[in-house]
Amino acid sequence: MPLPPLPADAIAIGVHVEDWRGAVAAAGDALELSGSTSPEYTKRMIGVIDEFGAYVVIAPGLALAHARPGPDVHTEGLSVVTLAEPVAFGHPHNDPVSVVLGLAVTSGDEHVLLVAELANVFNDPRIIPALAAATDVDSIRALLGVTAPPEEQ
Repeated sequence: MPLPPLPADAIAIGVHVEDWRGAVAAAGDALELSGSTSPEYTKRMIGVIDEFGAYVVIAPGLALAHARPGPDVHTEGLSVVTLAEPVAFGHPHNDPVSVVLGLAVTSGDEHVLLVAELANVFNDPRIIPALAAATDVDSIRALLGVTAPPEEQ
């Protein structure tokens, strides 16, 4: 399963946040702006980290914020947020985080497939620093190997 198209509204570059909650909220806001989720999904993403800890920090500098499928997910979606200043999530090895991906799926099967596809992208150790340094939407899409949705092409 390829990664879904990435609308410009789902990308936020150089965001200033106070802490990991602000970083996850920014990823949730981008998912909401793109039409993938409603605001309740962002609250659930934060709740997952409150409950289970910083396991969402999946690689040095990279967090994959997500929650289970639910009625607040309208369609599968991905958001990308780069942070102006990295923030700590409390992970013992992969902090601080400079790139936060938001992931919304409508089924558990989609979750597994999209996470596997993201893992393929991040097998290249150059991708995370390149995303953190990216200054435009097209560069971020190219690094992730995704396209714009048809309405933006």
